[in-house]
Amino acid sequence: MFFLGVLIHGILLRRVAASVTPTDGQWAQLNQTIGGRLYTSLPLAASCFSTVNGLPSTPNATECTLVQQGYTQPDFRFAHYSAHMMPQWETCQSTVQRCLLNSNDPSDPAAWEDNECWQGAIAPYYIDVRSEDDVLEAISFINETGVQFSIKASGHDYKGRSSFGSLSLWMRNLDSLSYSANFTPEGGNATYPAITVGAGTPFEDVYSFAEENNITVIGGYHQTIAASGGWVQAGGHSILSPIYGLGVDRVLQYKIVTLDGVSRTVNEFQDPDLFWALRGGAASTFGVVLESSMLVEPQMSLRVASISFNQTADNARGFLELLVNNSYKWGQEGWGGHMGPATLINVNPLLTLEEAQASVQPIVDYALAQNGTAVVEDLPSWQTFFAKYVESAEASVGVQTILGSRLIPTDPFFTDDDGKEALVDLMVKMVDTYAVNPYIIQGTPFLYNYTEGTTSVTPAWRSSLWQIGFHENMAYNATLDTMYAQYEIVNNITSWMRELAPNSGAYFNEANPYEPDHEVAFWGDNYPALLELKNKYDPFKLLDCWMCVGWQGPADERYSCYLNISSNY
Repeated sequence: MFFLGVLIHGILLRRVAASVTPTDGQWAQLNQTIGGRLYTSLPLAASCFSTVNGLPSTPNATECTLVQQGYTQPDFRFAHYSAHMMPQWETCQSTVQRCLLNSNDPSDPAAWEDNECWQGAIAPYYIDVRSEDDVLEAISFINETGVQFSIKASGHDYKGRSSFGSLSLWMRNLDSLSYSANFTPEGGNATYPAITVGAGTPFEDVYSFAEENNITVIGGYHQTIAASGGWVQAGGHSILSPIYGLGVDRVLQYKIVTLDGVSRTVNEFQDPDLFWALRGGAASTFGVVLESSMLVEPQMSLRVASISFNQTADNARGFLELLVNNSYKWGQEGWGGHMGPATLINVNPLLTLEEAQASVQPIVDYALAQNGTAVVEDLPSWQTFFAKYVESAEASVGVQTILGSRLIPTDPFFTDDDGKEALVDLMVKMVDTYAVNPYIIQGTPFLYNYTEGTTSVTPAWRSSLWQIGFHENMAYNATLDTMYAQYEIVNNITSWMRELAPNSGAYFNEANPYEPDHEVAFWGDNYPALLELKNKYDPFKLLDCWMCVGWQGPADERYSCYLNISSNY
């Protein structure tokens, strides 16, 4: 190994010529320094297998049974370092080295009787981070050794950015929560009602805490998303975003350890350039975020519309036409929600119940004509809504799932008849060609009074009404050819979306893992400034992740487990 180095803030920053493996003595010293919280890791289901990483292993029936029981449960996966919500990011896809159970039946013995268990993409060492000091010691170790590392909070990472490397910082147990009615960002004078959330705190805890304090937090649509993790650093949409903005719009302050080993409190007054970068430039890029402080709203009642019917080849288009034809009006009225060819769950904090009922009456009538169900009701708080509707409707976990998405501009797709027809045609084509349903999120900041230039997400968020997403599932034992075929479906559909809206963009957290021209798709005109700040705060590229700002590209050895879908680059 050789390096070029510079001493900054007492830490020797190194540019390492090749990946390195710390010695046993260096690992032991790190473990001692952080109080014994350095651990070795194995795949979640390793206890079920008789061959692990090429060596004989004695299965542990008790542990294996627990894994089977929790395999598709988000809280179980959230509590285990080696588990990701989408388990292909626990695997080495290119070599088909993995350690997975059958998500359709986790007790199926064929998973461990017919296969070996391999480490895959899971870092062999991880630190159970409990304090700022743990992160500071980790950054010192990384600078000393040049070891490749990653950062993981909840495992809701759909591109493998929190996988790989020799060392991982597991932020799950930074789970603090506090509320101040008069929060003042450091260096400022104004006060705000704000909640301060540790890097590993899940939204289910945040929402319960908010309910206890009679406030509303604008947040994600899954119980185990980490509120201060990638959600709030890459954008963070909510079905309340149409009125109250994206997560990045609501951040008042971050606490972060940058890669020069400095703990910083950043906001519009202190390191404002870094504050801007963190408000959309995404996680695992500029440093290790310890907590964020976010603006909150008073507790609010919500009008909720929940509509569904059995989808057929004959009734999907009609419903999609109604959604397209009504969504601009709904946006003006303050509705946000999740919709599909035969479903809708939308909320509105502005309309009365009577106004809400009148607003959605056309789709209520349509659903009832299909022998479906329709409820329009008044609920007293976000937490009440979340418990009743979201936990039963949120995305499944433990299944190998590929995502794709595109932000759909308001003009012309919701203001022009030809645009509306083209949008409906696209969604019907998805259904007819691949039996893939569009997953529509009306969660863009449509009514939010945005101050230009205050965040670094793609500007396409500000001119769009919808995000259309979709997913393609892979079996736990999918062959390499099958995986390539299913990624091809995702690539084909996202190419249709780009053809429909070529000047729009995509949400970094939920986009196709092989999105071409990703710098433009995810950040638009903001990318050059983000890259300059990446070079400023991480000059030797100690942090690098798939398609992140400053990404070194798919040829880098740490990305050898991704599939060779490289024609896009």
